[in-house]
Amino acid sequence: MIERIRIRGLGVIDEAEIEFGPGLVAITGETGAGKTMLLTGLGLLAGQKSDAAAVRRGSERAEIDGEWLVRDSAIAGRLIALGAELEGEVPEAALVLGRSIAAGGRSRATVGGRPVSSGVLEELAGQLVAIHGQAEQQRLRQTSEQRDILDRFGGRPVARVFQEFSLAFSQWREATGDLADLLQRRSTLEREARALQAGIADIESVAPAPQEDDLLDAEARVLANSGSLFEDVEASRALIADDDGLAPSLASIVRNLERSAAVDPKLSDQLSRVRQAADALTDVAVDLAAYAGGIDADPSRQAWVEQRRSELSGLRRRYGATIDDVLTWLDEAKETVALVDGADDRQAQLEAKVASSAERTVKAARSLTKARAKTAKLLAERVTAELKALAMPEAAITIELTTALSPETFTVSGADDVAFMLQPHAGSDPRPLGKGASGGELSRIMLAIEVALAGADPVPTFVFDEVDAGIGGRAAVEVGRRLARLARTSQVVVVTHLPQVAAFADVHVVVSKGSDGSVTATSVRTVHGEDRVGELVRMLSGLEASEAGAEHARELLQVAVEEAARQSEAVTT
Repeated sequence: MIERIRIRGLGVIDEAEIEFGPGLVAITGETGAGKTMLLTGLGLLAGQKSDAAAVRRGSERAEIDGEWLVRDSAIAGRLIALGAELEGEVPEAALVLGRSIAAGGRSRATVGGRPVSSGVLEELAGQLVAIHGQAEQQRLRQTSEQRDILDRFGGRPVARVFQEFSLAFSQWREATGDLADLLQRRSTLEREARALQAGIADIESVAPAPQEDDLLDAEARVLANSGSLFEDVEASRALIADDDGLAPSLASIVRNLERSAAVDPKLSDQLSRVRQAADALTDVAVDLAAYAGGIDADPSRQAWVEQRRSELSGLRRRYGATIDDVLTWLDEAKETVALVDGADDRQAQLEAKVASSAERTVKAARSLTKARAKTAKLLAERVTAELKALAMPEAAITIELTTALSPETFTVSGADDVAFMLQPHAGSDPRPLGKGASGGELSRIMLAIEVALAGADPVPTFVFDEVDAGIGGRAAVEVGRRLARLARTSQVVVVTHLPQVAAFADVHVVVSKGSDGSVTATSVRTVHGEDRVGELVRMLSGLEASEAGAEHARELLQVAVEEAARQSEAVTT
């Protein structure tokens, strides 16, 4: 539950702190005193969109801190899974959420002092509090919101079949997307393949080898310079191997050093090195002679090389900078052609996949519709019963499902459109909530739905902003009574103008403006005893010293006490 909220620099609030408690917490005060701004602060802690215009004039920023007490181990586990760090252990684990909005518009969210995104803050707060204001009542008119309420009430059984549907529907959409993509690309690929096949035939007719262009370029240089090359190589060989060349001279040196080394072994190293040089020169002379003998000055070979180089050059101009690039193009072209050749098989596979996934999707959708229909009947009965307790004795809620038949008309939410229908009194025609419900009726229907959901989808804290709008008299008493009953199992916070509702509160907080028109720390107080009677008198008649009003206020408080006693007796029995 919420333990306390501190607000600084938000709207009319200069600085305020609200101490909450278990049960029903009523927040009252004159119009414009800042009650709704307190809930604006709570909404910001719940991750709602920030607005720099809400920062109090003259303040650098608005700051909101909220302290929660987490008593449920399952909720604590979900919070921890979302990344929250709790202080202490359940049932006394504490969590602090924070939000600040700079006057310039920059917003900052924190969890336990650690910066997080507003999206993370919203996820965490969603486990702790459900906030219902005028905007939520308007969303109740939307069929998508009604479907979400139905699924929440259905709990795990509906969630399980919904998960099965979501998986099957996702697979069907993926398969249909792949098939559509293949069919769209196929005609383009076929045209491309025809062009590629001409290129493939062109390259294969030449049949280039890897790096062949580099090898032929080298051979062409040799053939073009064969005469001078032979002369230079032969001259070099002669300088080494002829009688007056280097090799005979080194042989003489070796003989001289052999005699010298026999006398002084210190010359053995020099002898070894000269022998190595002599052997190397002899090998070079042999290699040069072999090279010179292999020089081919055949004009026909030279003509063939030039012709081949010309063919390869043509391929390079058309398909790549080098022959290796040309061969890469060839491989890729063959892959594309093979893809087109295999398109029939691929299309058949995808068509079979679409058909099988469509069958699974329809089957899962039918299971989801069946689960929703069962849930809709039970939810309608629960809400109708609650409405009778909220001074709408003749009203009835029915929930209609309109179901699509094929995956093409399904949505990610299933095959069903959900419509909450209101029959305000016997004999009238049921009409959709979006068309047939007034603001006051929507308020009570929202409360009835939340009471029904409390058992199926429990949230520790419910917050209602003027849930009693548009109602009064006996209906207001019944709203207060029902809020008090809901508060037996959850913390309930309600902003109200009605004394009939405030009288049922376990904690009554009054908000008032200071003399300067702002709400300060001393402007928010919890009232008890005669102070509480005085606030109820103000709400009843606007006359602070009215004895008749005081008597009426005490009667309301006595009704609340008796209701609490009945609830306690019901729990014990």
